[in-house]
Amino acid sequence: MKLYIGVTDNDWYTFLAQKPREEVNFWSPGGGTFKVLKPNELFLFKLHAPLNYIVGGGFFVHNTTLPLSLAWEAFAESNGASSLAECVVRVRKYRKNNDPDPVIGCSILTEPFFFNRSDWIPSPPSFALNIVQGKGYDSNEGDGALLMQQVMARLLSRDIAISQPAAPKIISDVARYGNPYLTAPRLGQGGFRVLVTDAYSRRCALTGERTLPVLEAAHIQPFAQAGAHDVRNGLLMRSDIHKLFDRGYITVRPDLTIDVSPRIASEFSNGRIYYALQDKELAVVPVQASMKPDQNLLQWHNEQIFRR
Repeated sequence: MKLYIGVTDNDWYTFLAQKPREEVNFWSPGGGTFKVLKPNELFLFKLHAPLNYIVGGGFFVHNTTLPLSLAWEAFAESNGASSLAECVVRVRKYRKNNDPDPVIGCSILTEPFFFNRSDWIPSPPSFALNIVQGKGYDSNEGDGALLMQQVMARLLSRDIAISQPAAPKIISDVARYGNPYLTAPRLGQGGFRVLVTDAYSRRCALTGERTLPVLEAAHIQPFAQAGAHDVRNGLLMRSDIHKLFDRGYITVRPDLTIDVSPRIASEFSNGRIYYALQDKELAVVPVQASMKPDQNLLQWHNEQIFRR
């Protein structure tokens, strides 16, 4: 199992450590890709020098790039600032340009935890002071193994208060299994939105629309009705179609074809652009089977939400 130490903006850390959160966006001003970790592996936070300590972490979900405005819509204060304007200032601190909506790198972390000051962990000797972004480690070898042990001890100890309990996500039974392992963390609303957006290649599933600011991640089974923040419970939709889907005027059948309710016409004397979608196959479907919409959930939407 891998783990990663990311160098964080001290203000980002201080702001987020003030209260529990279900997820955070560990952003980088220059964008780029991050391929060190697999989903559910451990991403740790290290403060800038001279505070060379590991101060917390979270469980890696996904990495992508987004315009800052959309990252704010997805994560709000979980970007580590009190407002979008403050976020812009922080990005410009590291990226000298006047772009009003810069594209940033986003590493989505769920169930973040922040150690008390007395429990900060000194950076490993192999973590050079001139490292700007971060470094990956193998949790079974050398500094990585020692660091994993130190993190586990803090998370599993009942004597150490952290801002959000993450201990259940790290399981340790070295005597029986030899190594610690991680259980899958729960996805938050912001993570759900970003994963669904990328799963559908940033295009509306029904129309193929590519204008990112008008695309929204729709729950097939609403979260308020026990639907999960899970990619298989999501469809990326243009905002107007999303509203009609949520209110039952449009549905997607289990065979991934579209059904448009006759009640659009009877109730609003309109709907030509929507009836053009009738019986068509989805314009975009995720490539990975693990991200395709769940047929049982689509059937649920047909039976419980759709207006016939």
